[in-house]
Amino acid sequence: MAQEKMSATIRDVARLAGTSTATVSKVMNGSYSISRETADRVRKAMDELDYHPNLRAKNFARQSARTIVFVAELGRNTGFSNPHMFEMMCGLMHALEERGYTLIVRNMRAEDCSHYIQEAADSKQADGFVIHASVISEELDEMIFEKGIPHIVIGNPNFQSHFCWIDINNRLAGELAARHLLERGCQAVAFIGGKMEDKISMHRLDGVIAVLKEHDVLLPREYVQTGESDCESGYRMTVQLLDSRKRPDAVICANNYIAYGCVMALHDRGILIPDEIRVITFDDYPFSQILRPMLSVVDIDVYDMGVQAGKYILQKIRKPNLYIQSHITVPSLIVRGST
Repeated sequence: MAQEKMSATIRDVARLAGTSTATVSKVMNGSYSISRETADRVRKAMDELDYHPNLRAKNFARQSARTIVFVAELGRNTGFSNPHMFEMMCGLMHALEERGYTLIVRNMRAEDCSHYIQEAADSKQADGFVIHASVISEELDEMIFEKGIPHIVIGNPNFQSHFCWIDINNRLAGELAARHLLERGCQAVAFIGGKMEDKISMHRLDGVIAVLKEHDVLLPREYVQTGESDCESGYRMTVQLLDSRKRPDAVICANNYIAYGCVMALHDRGILIPDEIRVITFDDYPFSQILRPMLSVVDIDVYDMGVQAGKYILQKIRKPNLYIQSHITVPSLIVRGST
């Protein structure tokens, strides 16, 4: 009868890796105090010995699930209508996996979010929550504040709150776009963007207005068009600009979808880009590099934003008193043929 193979223990891993059992434990727990070289050696020993710790018992003992939940509303076509969401999640996952945490993604409506997070936190299903600003509410804010639940909101809440949040500096992005066009000699700059409720678009417009005022460049009311954040609306708003009393010499588009519609409208009218009208937009995907000419953009590194969110939520778990309300990602200008 064949003898059953004995399972490896943490002592076996420590012996093979040339470390203490405490060091092996720290590596499994994602401790920051262990060097990368030592951690790699321990993981290699675990692989060689086929060592799999009892995660259920380990989580119970340390009252930790080693899990972070990302909560957002993810409907059909979200990957197309909000292409940055997935890139952000990739950055978040990278930061968490480096420290031995698992990321779980939950699709959630704003009205269900408070109940779910409270239940998940109370039952220790997760150690912390990364929450997209689209699903936050005042009810959620009060509950998280009262219970002290580790969290980070991605996006600046549009109401006074206790939330810890990080966001892109969209006002600075608008400033960069306007300043670039003025440096190109433009003196009749227009802006087409989303509705007034679209805070990202409005913050970008605020930045544009600030720079134009600083340089005594007028922004007539008809040069600011708002509508849906899609290609059709971008086309329609551009036509309205072209039919105004004085045609602008530059258009700032609040996103890639609006920019696509803008470029199509200019092409249909036979207007040359950038000779007659310069065009600039924000973010590098999904259309800026496939349009002709390729579009200049104020780019935001959303992958890095996800990485930063991961680092902050882990800091928040270790230091519950940590309080963050900050714009953390600095946009950068990419100049292409459209300007």
